[in-house]
Amino acid sequence: MKIYTKGGDEGQTSLYGGRRVSKDDIRIESYGTVDELNSHIGHLISVLPDRFDQTELLIEIQNRLFTIGSNLASDPEKDLPIPDLNEDDILKLERAMDNMDTVLEPLRAFVLPGGSIANSIAHVCRTVTRRSERRMIALANVEDVNPILIKYTNRLSDYFFVLSRYVAHKMNHKEIPWIPRKS
Repeated sequence: MKIYTKGGDEGQTSLYGGRRVSKDDIRIESYGTVDELNSHIGHLISVLPDRFDQTELLIEIQNRLFTIGSNLASDPEKDLPIPDLNEDDILKLERAMDNMDTVLEPLRAFVLPGGSIANSIAHVCRTVTRRSERRMIALANVEDVNPILIKYTNRLSDYFFVLSRYVAHKMNHKEIPWIPRKS
């Protein structure tokens, strides 16, 4: 089977369900940003140490992002079978953050992204997650979006912030505090 169809050569693509939309449609931008995030998570996993305790959850998050993407890529005017997200998925993120927090020093200042490659990539995941959330909200302003997708994404950005701190801790890298310039 060929991967290319030439169907998008004129700037249009199909949603799941068949409806054609412009490739710059907010729905395409929304699930495209989720896809971008998923790729960054794969990059993060590839630079983490073997048997890193968050890797299994990160792979689960990648699977949940495919769930979110399939929801966003579906024609909202059709009743289509798509995977679901639920409150347990959000609770799993919250429990992971609570567990990581038990070994972290209290946050006393804003921190700059950096310190290690893995820490930096976790911050990229955090910021792309925030952009993904903004794109979903923009879509929700014009079409129905299941609110749990936005809620999960919001919690996920928090998870990546805590994960960035946890990675620095586990890899013995110092967090870099923001030092505001004095006026």
